Amino acid sequence: MILITGAAGFIGSAVASALNRQGRTDLLLCDLFGEQERWQNILGLRYKQFIHRDVLFEYLNSAPYAGAIQTIIHLGACSDTTMADMDFLLENNVNYSIKLCQWALQHDVRFVYASSAAVYGDGSLGFSDNDEITPTLRPLNKYGFSKWMFDMWVLENGYQDKVAGLRYFNVFGPNEYHKGEMASVVFRAFPLASAEGRIRLFESHRPGIDHGEQARDFIYIDEAVAITLFFLNNPPANGIYNTGTGRAHSFNELAQGLFEGLDKPPVIEYFPMPEELRERYQYFTQADISRLQRAGYPPSQDRFKECVVGYVRDYLLPGCLRLQSISK
Repeated sequence: MILITGAAGFIGSAVASALNRQGRTDLLLCDLFGEQERWQNILGLRYKQFIHRDVLFEYLNSAPYAGAIQTIIHLGACSDTTMADMDFLLENNVNYSIKLCQWALQHDVRFVYASSAAVYGDGSLGFSDNDEITPTLRPLNKYGFSKWMFDMWVLENGYQDKVAGLRYFNVFGPNEYHKGEMASVVFRAFPLASAEGRIRLFESHRPGIDHGEQARDFIYIDEAVAITLFFLNNPPANGIYNTGTGRAHSFNELAQGLFEGLDKPPVIEYFPMPEELRERYQYFTQADISRLQRAGYPPSQDRFKECVVGYVRDYLLPGCLRLQSISK
């Protein structure tokens, strides 16, 4: 039995879908819906039970299926990088994760959890997932700080040889439609590009970096899922790992792929970055994936443009924003 928290979210629903395609239906899905449309993310999925996050620990301590859990994939969190309530993030992203990890360790259950590239801050210290570097990192926002706090809890308690943490970089692809401002630039730029044939990107406010040349390690959802399942299927692989491609691509490159998917000439407009973001903005991210490869995950080819074009043509243009069709 596999428990997936955040199962109605972007990565969680993709992981559950991938497990279904492998023939696994022994899944416990945990999340909360609220007033969002995330219920659509689990349409068509096969699972044993859906558990509201607020009663998860009551369930774990009493329900019959709880004793059959072999792995927890903990993806549930507040992922809003603009969240201002640090107390909420502390309770939701840190204390809840600590409690769930402690339960897993006490019951000899495999624990794989989502961290974030946001822990790296401005990138001035690089993007190595070496444990010795983690205490020196300085995240730029409260969300990144909350993810760093849990990483540090794992390290300070010596659990890095017992659990697996995944520092997801910029994941994009089908099933992110509910994420609002936290959705990928591809998704958010698509309506304007499709309707008016133009895209708007932030200007650069850093000397030596041209407009639109800010770069990210963009990773398509299928590869993010593949890495997640690699750790599900390889219990000896423990520690905190970067989950990216090891390659950075600029927003200008992203725009080119978006317009190619639309079969339109690229028209890019640049506008000033809001003042409040300028000191908290990552101009460059690129995962150091050497540790991931040493753990046995195979090298991959550069699929960035192919994935952007395919995302636009296969999912955004038809309006099929739900994950049922991700197996195309």
